Amino acid sequence: MTPRNKWIVFLLAVVLGLTLAWPASNGWAIPLPTIQVGIDDVDEPETVSSALQILILLTVLALAPSILIMTTSFSRIIIVLSFLRQAMGTQQTPPTQVLIGLGLFLTLFVMSPIWTEINELALQPYLAEELSQVDALKQAEGPLKKFMLRQTREKDLSLFVNLVSGEKPETSADVSMSTLIPAFIISELKTAFQIGFLIYIPFLILDMVVASILLSMGMMMLPPVLISLPFKLMLFVMVDGWYLTVGSLMKSFS
Repeated sequence: MTPRNKWIVFLLAVVLGLTLAWPASNGWAIPLPTIQVGIDDVDEPETVSSALQILILLTVLALAPSILIMTTSFSRIIIVLSFLRQAMGTQQTPPTQVLIGLGLFLTLFVMSPIWTEINELALQPYLAEELSQVDALKQAEGPLKKFMLRQTREKDLSLFVNLVSGEKPETSADVSMSTLIPAFIISELKTAFQIGFLIYIPFLILDMVVASILLSMGMMMLPPVLISLPFKLMLFVMVDGWYLTVGSLMKSFS
């Protein structure tokens, strides 16, 4: 440090010392804030309960997208709609936002009976302080587990049940959610891919017919997709494709 910098530091220290000492010599002092970090005893349990409820609520909100995708019908619906858009070859039409919005409302339609039952059995009694949080969660698992078991294949469920070490569940109702959720997801993926394959078949046939006609006419430089797209759109509109697709999706959950 140079002599000049030393003098500057010394003068700043003197000014700071006089500033803090002068108010005390005149009978008053500058209040300085204090910071305390620790865990104290709480006399009111409601304070702890409210804090825990806020923490749980924030955790649920952070995990809400994963819960919506993994435990509802959303994954099957959005995969089938994506297959439909790719089969038609319309690039980004309908837009992704429209497909996600349609998937969310269809999920709400499918899951509304389950959510209504959860509200009546778990949420409303918990808000009325008739059930504890643990009991409310157990009551809420029932309708959701029943829906997931109905859509899960026995082969997929037995796969994860056999992978779990320890005592095996005696009935399907005894299967834990940590075991049921992955089995439900792979069952939904298989069902969605089966529906997507059936959707692809008529559009694939139309593409092959157009490609054969263009090849027989010697128009090899013209992309077949460019010619087949209007015909695929016309076919989809004439057979009322949205009605058939959405109707088949809704019936697949019954």
